[in-house]
Amino acid sequence: MRKKGGGRKKKTIEYPNLKDDLNTLLEASIRGDPESKLLWTSKSAPKILEELKKKGYKIGLRTISKLLDVMGYSLQANKKTKEGNSHPDRDKQFENINAKIKEFQAAGQPVISVDTKKKELIGNYKNVGKEYSKKGSPIEVNGHDFPDKELGKAVPYGVYDLAQNEGWVNVGINNDTAEFAAASIRRWWEVMGKKQYPNAKKILVAADSGGSNGYRIRLWKVELHKFAKEMGLEISVVHFPPGTSKWNKIEHRMFSFISLNWRARPLTSIKLVINLIEATTTETGLKIRCEEDSKVYQKGIKISDEELEKVNIVKDDFHGEWNYTILPSEKFL
Repeated sequence: MRKKGGGRKKKTIEYPNLKDDLNTLLEASIRGDPESKLLWTSKSAPKILEELKKKGYKIGLRTISKLLDVMGYSLQANKKTKEGNSHPDRDKQFENINAKIKEFQAAGQPVISVDTKKKELIGNYKNVGKEYSKKGSPIEVNGHDFPDKELGKAVPYGVYDLAQNEGWVNVGINNDTAEFAAASIRRWWEVMGKKQYPNAKKILVAADSGGSNGYRIRLWKVELHKFAKEMGLEISVVHFPPGTSKWNKIEHRMFSFISLNWRARPLTSIKLVINLIEATTTETGLKIRCEEDSKVYQKGIKISDEELEKVNIVKDDFHGEWNYTILPSEKFL
């Protein structure tokens, strides 16, 4: 009989840093479905094994597979979520974003992921998902999805703090504009950000390439410049390449859990939307604050060349249209 404690030790005991090194290796290539907590990686097990062997690990494919399963990964087939043609510098931009995030976090500076969640109809409308209820007693909702002109829609713009695992959701009631997006970041900073980072000198914003915070939107840059000047902060922005919005951390670290929390619940009022968002929690300790933004944001605001020239913006050498810093001062023309 083998004595207790005999046999080979687990690889995680033999190599205490194995999980950390594996997670670091995968971090730049993580992708999350915004409606699921399940994560997957574009790297194959043999390639992962090859990279770990270069670091001196003596392990096999079965160990890699078991670790990936424990860490929440799975081997999955393709799913039609691609939003556009793949940019040739897509992977390099992911690596650039990952490096910028680590740089800011190492310096104790805030890093936020931002985006607008899907607009939600307010009223007694069907909401996807299922919840337990008495047999034969489902919640009855409208047989159509025509918007109620009086109740309108909820426009949730989210700000997710990567280091603190905390979120802020600004629920607008009309238009998703660049002014609304910048106002949401400003409200996050005033309510949450400056308390968490009293010594902050700069903020890193990770955003999609389109929508109200798209890299081509002039008003987005102008409004961020106003915010930078008001708060005396440098605002660095990194945009995910076109067609990769699902890679944005806020999608699978915050928005997905909000969707799970209000599944099968008709969103009958803005107050209910706010309550359900604030009640969203996770096993990892996610906390979310939420408020209504009743301001009417005008669509179609045009920014002239002269107005844009006043924005003191410094573009990075690598894809300056995606990576840039807005300084809290006027540009000398």
